[in-house]
Amino acid sequence: MPEGPSIVILREQVADFEGRTIVRAEGSSKDVAMDELAGQPILALRTFGKHFLIRLADRALRIHLLMFGTYLINETKEAGRAKPRLSLFFDDDSALHFYTCSIKTLSDDLDSEYDWRGDVMSDAWSPALALKKLRAQPDLLACDALLDQAIFAGVGNIIKNEVLFRVRLHPLSRMGDIPAAKLRALVAQARAYSFDFLAWKKEGTLKQHWLAHTKKICPRCNISFLRGHLGKTARRSFYCARCQLQYPLTPARSGNTQRSRKTPPAS
Repeated sequence: MPEGPSIVILREQVADFEGRTIVRAEGSSKDVAMDELAGQPILALRTFGKHFLIRLADRALRIHLLMFGTYLINETKEAGRAKPRLSLFFDDDSALHFYTCSIKTLSDDLDSEYDWRGDVMSDAWSPALALKKLRAQPDLLACDALLDQAIFAGVGNIIKNEVLFRVRLHPLSRMGDIPAAKLRALVAQARAYSFDFLAWKKEGTLKQHWLAHTKKICPRCNISFLRGHLGKTARRSFYCARCQLQYPLTPARSGNTQRSRKTPPAS
């Protein structure tokens, strides 16, 4: 499933269509009145989390690429392959095509549809609001919290695994048991890693920077990662049982953590 940074890249790739007028629309989506789109100008192209948004004069289109959705600009897939869910055509024969995706028609007032403070890629992102939502759900697991689009819009499974590894947090830790400083770090890194993801994706080096996702060995501890479909979301988790602490800490783990932080004796 494309994560928030990939949808930002989509927006950047189609930026030249902003201000253009649709001359024809077609596709298999039953949630879009195709015949009403001709003559509509594209007033804005925006993103919210994993949603790509096309604002028109009297409505907006929300496109969610789901697990396997794709898009093409000025070209189509070979005949016999997937048909577009939505195709938008313009007066110079240019076109946008969206495949294997969910498309919904929304009000043109996107500010009433979305709280931009919840989007980790947005300038309006609010870490304080994210913390408030996390603290209101003390039984929520870390692996589920990061995938909750009502808290971290745009975060997907890759970002989840990498953020948990960065902050050394076990995916089965519950929000109510995590120390305040660690919880703040979790929120901060959800945004920071999303922008790292964006930069690496543009470079074509994203997979080279993965430290946990799909990996077999922990690069810190040089022991095997554990893996499993954890939490209510049941998405794949890759984590180290040694350096990613599960809260509340057992007495043994708490003691080991405290000893590891002591200053070594002078030689």
